[in-house]
Amino acid sequence: MTKLSDTQLVILSAAAQREDRNVLPLPGSLRGGAAAKVVGALLSRGLIAETTTDSQTKADAALNRIWRNDEDGRAILLHITDAGLAAIGVEPEGGDSAPKARTPREGTKQVTLIAMLRAPDGATIEEIMAATGWQSHTVRGAMAGALKKKLGLTVTSEKVADRGRVYHIAD
Repeated sequence: MTKLSDTQLVILSAAAQREDRNVLPLPGSLRGGAAAKVVGALLSRGLIAETTTDSQTKADAALNRIWRNDEDGRAILLHITDAGLAAIGVEPEGGDSAPKARTPREGTKQVTLIAMLRAPDGATIEEIMAATGWQSHTVRGAMAGALKKKLGLTVTSEKVADRGRVYHIAD
């Protein structure tokens, strides 16, 4: 089960009880930087998500129903995700409580890393460092954290005589 603070539990529980699953309004005692920090943590963990609407309604602290506006002025709302519901023990209406798998954005160094590891010959730490500009500890951290833990990929390695340790993503 996901470890949540008391404030995060209150926010998620309130959103789960609302028919529209809107995270807002936040508790009255949570304002400014503290609100941004708690919401940011929930967003980064995939427990809530931003939803852009076609409405041009401005974010208003008094109404506390719109999180922010995008660069085009459209209202952005916050909604609890299926993963957020599962984190507080509420069964999503679709019956599927498994969080959706994360997918990396296109054109990032992480995509480059995944492509190199999926290549038939795999890649060494040195080859990945050259392609991404990362240091060796960053490459190892990305494989252990982003690829294994967050994306759920299986990274294997083998010692190759003329190349050293070569890493692959096992499909």
